[in-house]
Amino acid sequence: MAQNLPIKFQEHLQLQNVGINAANIGFSTLTMESDKYICVREKVGEQSQVVIIDLADSANPIRRPISAESAIMNPASKVIALKAGRTLQIFNMEMKSKLKAHTMTEDVVFWKWISTNMIGLVTETSVYHWSMEGDSQAPTKMFDKHASLANCQIINYRTDAKQKWLLLIGISAQANRVVGAMQLYSVDRRVSQPIEGHAASFAQLKLDGNKEESTLFCFAVRGQQGGKLHIIEVGAPAAGNQPFVKKTVDVFFPPEAQNDFPVAMQVSQKHHVIFVVTKYGYIHMYDLESAVCVFMNRISADTIFVTAPHDATSGLIGVNRKGQVLSVSVDEENVVPYITNVLQNTDLALKIATRNNLAGAEELFSRKFNTLFAQGNYSEAAKVAANAPKGILRTTQTIQKFLSVPVQPGQTTPPLLQYFGILLDQGKLNKFESLELCRPVLQQNRKQLMEKWLKEEKLECSEELGDLVKPTDSTLALSIYLRANIPNKVIMCFAETRQFQKIVLYAKKVGYTPDYIFLLRNVMRMSADTGKQFAMMLVQDDEPLADVAQIVDVFMEQNLIQQCTAFLLDALKNNRPAEGALQTRLLEMNLMHAPQVADAILGNQMFSHYDKAHVAQLCEKAGLLQRALEHYTDLYDIKRAIIHTHLLNSEWLVNYFGSLSVDDSLECVKAMLQANIRQNLQICVQVATKYHEQLTTEKLIEIFESFKSFEGLFYFLGSIVNFSQDADVHFKYIQAACKTGQIKEVERICRESNCYDPDKVKNFLKEAKLTDQLPLIIVCDRFDFVHDLVLYLYRNNIPKYIEIYVQKVNPSRLPVVVGGLLDVDCQEDTIKNLIMVVKGQFSTDELVAEVEKRNRLKLLLPWLESRVHDGSEEPATHNALAKIYIDSNNNPERFLRENPHYDSRVVGKYCEKRDPHMACVCYERGKCDDELIQLCNENSLFKSEARYLVKRKDGELWVKVLEDTNQYRRQLIDQVVQTALGEAQDPDEISVAVKAFMAADLPNELIELLEKIVLEGTMFSDHRNLQNLLILTAIKADSTRVMDYITQLDNYDAPDIANIAIQNELFEEAFAIFNKFDVNSSAISVLIEHVNNLDRAYEFAERCNEASVWSQLARAQLNAGMVKEAIDSYIKADDPSSYMEVVDASNKSENWEDLVRYLQMARKKARESYVETELVFAFAKTNRLADLEEFISGPNNANIQQVGDRCYDQKMYESAKILFNNISNFARLASTVVHLGEFQNAVDAARKANSTRTWKEVCFACVDSEEFRMAQTCGLHIVVHADELEELISYYQDRGYFEELITMLEAALGLERAHMGMFTELAILYSKYKPGKMREHLELFWSRVNIPKVLRAAEQAHLWAELVFLYDKYEEYDNAVVTMMSHPTDAWKEGQYKDIVTKVANIELYYKSLKFYLDYKPMLLNDLLAVLTPRMDHTRAVSFFRKVNRMALVKPYLRSVQNHNNKAINEALNDLLIEEEDYNGIRSSIDAYDNFDTIGLAQRLEKHELIEFRRIAAYLYKGNNRWKQSVELCKKDLLYKDAMIYAGESRDTELAEELMDWFLEKGKFECFAAGLYSCYDLVRPDVVLEQAWRFGIVDYAMPYLIQVMREFTVKVDKLESSENVRKQEEENTDKAPQPIVYDNPTLMITAGPAYAQPGFTPNAGMPGTMPPQMPGVMPQSMPVPPPMNPMAGNNAAAAGFNFGM
Repeated sequence: MAQNLPIKFQEHLQLQNVGINAANIGFSTLTMESDKYICVREKVGEQSQVVIIDLADSANPIRRPISAESAIMNPASKVIALKAGRTLQIFNMEMKSKLKAHTMTEDVVFWKWISTNMIGLVTETSVYHWSMEGDSQAPTKMFDKHASLANCQIINYRTDAKQKWLLLIGISAQANRVVGAMQLYSVDRRVSQPIEGHAASFAQLKLDGNKEESTLFCFAVRGQQGGKLHIIEVGAPAAGNQPFVKKTVDVFFPPEAQNDFPVAMQVSQKHHVIFVVTKYGYIHMYDLESAVCVFMNRISADTIFVTAPHDATSGLIGVNRKGQVLSVSVDEENVVPYITNVLQNTDLALKIATRNNLAGAEELFSRKFNTLFAQGNYSEAAKVAANAPKGILRTTQTIQKFLSVPVQPGQTTPPLLQYFGILLDQGKLNKFESLELCRPVLQQNRKQLMEKWLKEEKLECSEELGDLVKPTDSTLALSIYLRANIPNKVIMCFAETRQFQKIVLYAKKVGYTPDYIFLLRNVMRMSADTGKQFAMMLVQDDEPLADVAQIVDVFMEQNLIQQCTAFLLDALKNNRPAEGALQTRLLEMNLMHAPQVADAILGNQMFSHYDKAHVAQLCEKAGLLQRALEHYTDLYDIKRAIIHTHLLNSEWLVNYFGSLSVDDSLECVKAMLQANIRQNLQICVQVATKYHEQLTTEKLIEIFESFKSFEGLFYFLGSIVNFSQDADVHFKYIQAACKTGQIKEVERICRESNCYDPDKVKNFLKEAKLTDQLPLIIVCDRFDFVHDLVLYLYRNNIPKYIEIYVQKVNPSRLPVVVGGLLDVDCQEDTIKNLIMVVKGQFSTDELVAEVEKRNRLKLLLPWLESRVHDGSEEPATHNALAKIYIDSNNNPERFLRENPHYDSRVVGKYCEKRDPHMACVCYERGKCDDELIQLCNENSLFKSEARYLVKRKDGELWVKVLEDTNQYRRQLIDQVVQTALGEAQDPDEISVAVKAFMAADLPNELIELLEKIVLEGTMFSDHRNLQNLLILTAIKADSTRVMDYITQLDNYDAPDIANIAIQNELFEEAFAIFNKFDVNSSAISVLIEHVNNLDRAYEFAERCNEASVWSQLARAQLNAGMVKEAIDSYIKADDPSSYMEVVDASNKSENWEDLVRYLQMARKKARESYVETELVFAFAKTNRLADLEEFISGPNNANIQQVGDRCYDQKMYESAKILFNNISNFARLASTVVHLGEFQNAVDAARKANSTRTWKEVCFACVDSEEFRMAQTCGLHIVVHADELEELISYYQDRGYFEELITMLEAALGLERAHMGMFTELAILYSKYKPGKMREHLELFWSRVNIPKVLRAAEQAHLWAELVFLYDKYEEYDNAVVTMMSHPTDAWKEGQYKDIVTKVANIELYYKSLKFYLDYKPMLLNDLLAVLTPRMDHTRAVSFFRKVNRMALVKPYLRSVQNHNNKAINEALNDLLIEEEDYNGIRSSIDAYDNFDTIGLAQRLEKHELIEFRRIAAYLYKGNNRWKQSVELCKKDLLYKDAMIYAGESRDTELAEELMDWFLEKGKFECFAAGLYSCYDLVRPDVVLEQAWRFGIVDYAMPYLIQVMREFTVKVDKLESSENVRKQEEENTDKAPQPIVYDNPTLMITAGPAYAQPGFTPNAGMPGTMPPQMPGVMPQSMPVPPPMNPMAGNNAAAAGFNFGM
């Protein structure tokens, strides 16, 4: 049979089967951050893509076209991080959004998700953390990489669970093996430690006896001596934890795997085992706690290059080179048997089985348990039974075994209870264990232990356990039944304890249905109000728990109408159709017994499914007519009731009509008018007004008219006329107003209304023959019936209203009135007088039009002339006069030219058909351009039009007439050219015309125009602008004429014209212009730039022989690359201006000889520094060293430094040496001679230069040549400069010259310019290479070193004493304390520690110091506490000492700080005093300091065996107002005086009387008498008298009774006096006059004579009210209110009578 292995091995996926190329399966292209996703980068053709494989759905990989250098998936969500170059981005693939992006300043060589929201980034120099959350985009730097990882490939980065410990792992090839390097970094301490290792991980492990988990660091290494696995605890152990003992074991590598080494490590937090994977595919499994190797075997022939935790199995998952996705985990079924049988390590098997609750070690546990039990070691046997996995030993047999064992000698606890104690510490007891444990507990009456265990869920509740507890405590049994889910027993307990309200809630929760009706009857017998609440709970859900009708029967059995009403109001609040019978029953019982309540219910409209007919009859019998009307549906009943309007609220009655049909409403209105029209008219008008839209206005009008009630009709229509658009309504209203004499209202409607038919109203008003014709005038004026009005008034011989109309009503209608009067042949004198009366208040145009229509215009001549004579400038007046003068031919042209007031358009239009010439005069005078142009076009007056256009000088007008759409344009242009421009003398007229032709784009016509003006000898022939315009127009329109115009004309702008010609590519014409006007430079420019003929340009230059021409030619030759020819031309031009361009061109073409000639010429013309500098460099390039020395020795402006640098850069060291020597630049000279190998000369030159840079250069050269003496000489000049010191030290160190460097720095300390950096770096060098000299150096020079820098060096060198010394001097007291605690052997000194610890900023170190002293120097702890007291959190300190059980050790400290009145201090000290039985001390403590848990202390003290402690407990209860407990405790201890004092102070009558009863029962009659004195104002006299009579001790109570009688006598006298005063006031009130009954306001439900239910507020939110009663008459069947208990308010309020809800 094959051996069962302790691991499970499974292949999940073959990546090549899902389309992944084998070439892309590697460390650089494949990433796996967790067991959820695998991410692969691959390239298909030219496209890069990322493949994401979800291991839960591996058949459907996701491919995305992403060109990134690296991609890693989030361990938990579909979030991907991408890296391209230095750019990092995080994307949410589900949301399709970018979460964060950042660009790094250096390359990222490795990155990894270290948590679900954090990425670790590793660069060449540092490590960063980049959070996916928060607003910050930049990563946070965590630490710098250690030098040991400089040349390593980073393969992993790990952190612990809290990210307080960080680990960077890399590998490198050295000496034919792979060496692992790790850097462990502490975030809290900010220090790093380099470690040799290949694979590592962090783990959390809770050791036996420890309260907190320990953080373990596990790492594996394959060194030259072999493989090792190390497991150590990082950081200080948690408070109360025992430290983990470091484990180191060998890692076995087979002989065939000599080059194998660990590549990955994962820790199973569930099973606490370590998985180590090697390069050759081996898996090693170790126990985390003991480091024992459990299993090793090969699982893959290929390297597993990436791994991750496998959450499903708590193992690891990885990918090998072939693409296999493999997982390894612990086989829980076989691991324990494997360890037992194969490894034969029973201790490890028991440990793993216990820790992981695994099967397979049952026989081992049973054997061990039986062995220990047989040996009598019952405590260890109990531990084995409790810790056995799967509960294999937690059986009834085990319990019986322990039961059979008696208490052992020397022990007080039976073995069974020891067993149960261990089980309780570890978890929860099972059913049998719980029963067996609780039996003795109940027998000892210690049920508080059971309550504590239940609260902590230590017991398994069952029905048997509840039955066991119930005889002792029903409440505790109820708690057990609830936990055990025994519904019948739970409800039984609820009923027995009267917790009825919980029955329904519990039954619903567990789905149990008891007999609710039976329960309800029982509740009713005990309390009606409680029964009502219980009943409401039964129906509070949609589906009632019991039949509502049966519940109502239960109420009615006991005649509980009030409670039944409250119940039904709540039960029927949803108003369901099925509840109609119950609704009827509710209303019926209240209408018969409490009509006001029924009225309120109906008013709230809570129900709608009851029997309305039956309820209506009951309402009518109860006197609720309003409610009866609301429920009646028969019209006969409604009409019978509704006519009594005086008994109904008018507002409600009007609203009631809204519920009737249209026909019924009309019938009711008729019945009301017919019954009593005077009484009911107002309400009928209100009804008609409100519902006229539904009842229709026509029918309402018919009803009012049928009763001949014009008054009603007037008021009804008056209320709607302002909102109605009905013409008939307005007309009827006007009729009614006329009938009732409301003339003013008629006027208002006629004036304001727009809805009536004006013709109909006009005719009515004519027929009405009103005494006041103003309404008729208003109608005719508004609707343009003025003509009819004039005819009516004139023919009815009431002309005065005509004058009133035009004078007062509307003077502006005079023209229409005049027209009407003319139509009736009124006399002209009358009309003229009328016009004169209404002077100036009407439109003259309208008047003229009216008269003109009737051909009576001359009628107005006198009036018009009088207006002109009066100075009127109104255009209409003058227009009329002009028309009269034109028609009468009374010298009209003179009037038209001289009169400035008429409207030119109006008069011109009037003249167009009569005389076009006159029309032109009008239009020209008014500048009516459009009208004049149209007139001239229609009458062919082009000459006049042309002259007008030229004189007008309006560009926009020219544009309009020169448009292509103008069919008369050609005729107009001819007249402009032939006539108008020839006559023009104003240049502006010519200019505007020319611009108009240009804007119209008429070049040919423009040329024709300009030739006529310029070439034909006019006064404008020599005009420059016109000549320019002519040539320009020819350039654009006809270029063949340009050369002729250039030749003929002389007065034009030649340069401008030439440039324009160039722009139009007329190069020859431009050259001709420049040549004609001798502009030679421009001419040759045309040949060079446009004609592009350098030969022609050279000929032109020789012909001209001008320097400027040669210069232009030279520049062109230089641009063409003709360097030699260009230099010749420059020399002919004697032009050195372009020396820079010539130099550049010569440098590019290496034409140094010609450049020398040019520069020599240029130097003669201008002694420019640049020229001479380039000349010197040209000498150097041509190797004319003699000329060079001669030139620079003479006067010159050359920049020798620049030339020297150029020679130095081009390695012309001889020339550079000459130049630098000439200008005494010893720094550059030193650099130059160094290249020539002359070191001594270099040192001499550096000394002369005295430059740090020069010293460095010479020093480094000497070091490279191992000239250390000269190097030290140079170095002493360098080290005095702090900025250069680091580079110098690095240069020496990189080459291994440590001794020489230290010697140089030691020599430099004596220099005057010695600075901090020198002392600092020397200290660092001592720490690295001579640590013995560091302390002496620091003591001498600590004030002159850079302490932070030296701190890091000392820490890296583990020089702890020196580190503390520096921390102290640097005031880094926190770090000093931490260092002394971490390394006490080397660094701790008592005096120094106490001095430093008081200065720390982090108070947390105080508590770490306490732990440190407890472990290292416990007897000095109080001395330490004395100095820590001012800043310590005493609560935390006490908690710490309590946790470590060292409270007695620090009692002096507690005494010294109790004056702070701190709760923890007080309680801790009180606990110590209780243990010491110092009751005086504890009494003093609680009196002086009150900040502690008084109740808890009292509960502890009341069980103390000493009476003084129990007395203190009673005292504490009293102080917390627990009077009853305090008195009971005093009675129990027979402390009579204390009991009487506490009862008197309680102010509780019941407590005082109980105490008196107790005294009597005990026969303590003297105490009874003393108690009456102490509790005089608390005990009731009748109770005292009764008790004194019963026990025959009246004499003891007599003093108390005498005093009581005296007090009662005084109170009665005062009451009699008050009653007499009240009666006198009532008599005076009765004599005052009373109002008549009929003047009382209508009775409301809140003011009526009937009673209201307690807690009932009828008007709260209720629209309806009780109908009024007959004055002075009580309502029928009104019950007399019963006397109410003043304490019943709460019950009544609970009845729910609040209808305002």
